[in-house]
Amino acid sequence: MTEQERISTMTADQFAHLGEGALAYLKKVKSEELKGRFPGMPEIAPGLELWALFAANGQPILLTDERDSALGAAMQNDLTAVSIH
Repeated sequence: MTEQERISTMTADQFAHLGEGALAYLKKVKSEELKGRFPGMPEIAPGLELWALFAANGQPILLTDERDSALGAAMQNDLTAVSIH
């Protein structure tokens, strides 16, 4: 089975768990975008640019004002960080 065939035959559940425990997504976000992504987060000043780290399934892991801090957290947790836009 080719790689393409294997990927195209994944179930929705398998796809949802792809990269789990191995990948983390790093994204630059504005403070206004965080309301629904980080449950229980206190009010934060508008207009701030922050770095968010998300698990492969989209769960939030970390929010920081420094990119290097987010990358360091990924490394400490044996996660490969990839940037998303």
